[in-house]
Amino acid sequence: MQTEFSKGINIIKDLCVQFNTIHIDPLERKWIAISLMIVGLFVGIITIDALFHGINPPSKVETIDSASLHLSQEFAEDNLGVQVDDKGAVIIRMVAGRYSFFPKHVDVPAETPLTFRWVSMDVLHGVHIPMTNMSTMIVPGYVAEISTTFPKPGEYPLLCNEYCGLGHNHMWSNISVIAKEDWHAPVKSHVKGEQQ
Repeated sequence: MQTEFSKGINIIKDLCVQFNTIHIDPLERKWIAISLMIVGLFVGIITIDALFHGINPPSKVETIDSASLHLSQEFAEDNLGVQVDDKGAVIIRMVAGRYSFFPKHVDVPAETPLTFRWVSMDVLHGVHIPMTNMSTMIVPGYVAEISTTFPKPGEYPLLCNEYCGLGHNHMWSNISVIAKEDWHAPVKSHVKGEQQ
């Protein structure tokens, strides 16, 4: 009685025999070989990046109910914008909705690690900050998180780069990057639902 593995090997052998009976021009064989080598090169690069450089697809998937964002503690209206946590980390929470980002303007320090956290209240949005490498999709029901640093002060527009409806071209916000020594952390406000 043959095992499933040996049956699979026999099928592959039969396919190879049938493939060898087909006439393929030598030039076509060269292009097939080149194509397979390119595919092998790309698979090799992905494998090396995954194993040695730690570049992997996102595995930390954080979900949220888009219909009740205003009721969530983290993305309640009072908690949007720039906040500094107990460890000194600067976190910026923003909500994307047709056709605006909330809050419309934030001030952040230059040369400081920042964590942006975005959620969508309605449809798929994208966020792109020109002159930086920051770009991500904001999928309804999920939290999009990016960590970055702005190297120098200036004004940076925040644009939606995913078509979200008729008002898409008016969907923008503004980030003012202030010199680290001139930036003052916002006063931590009392979080709704938190006990005193």
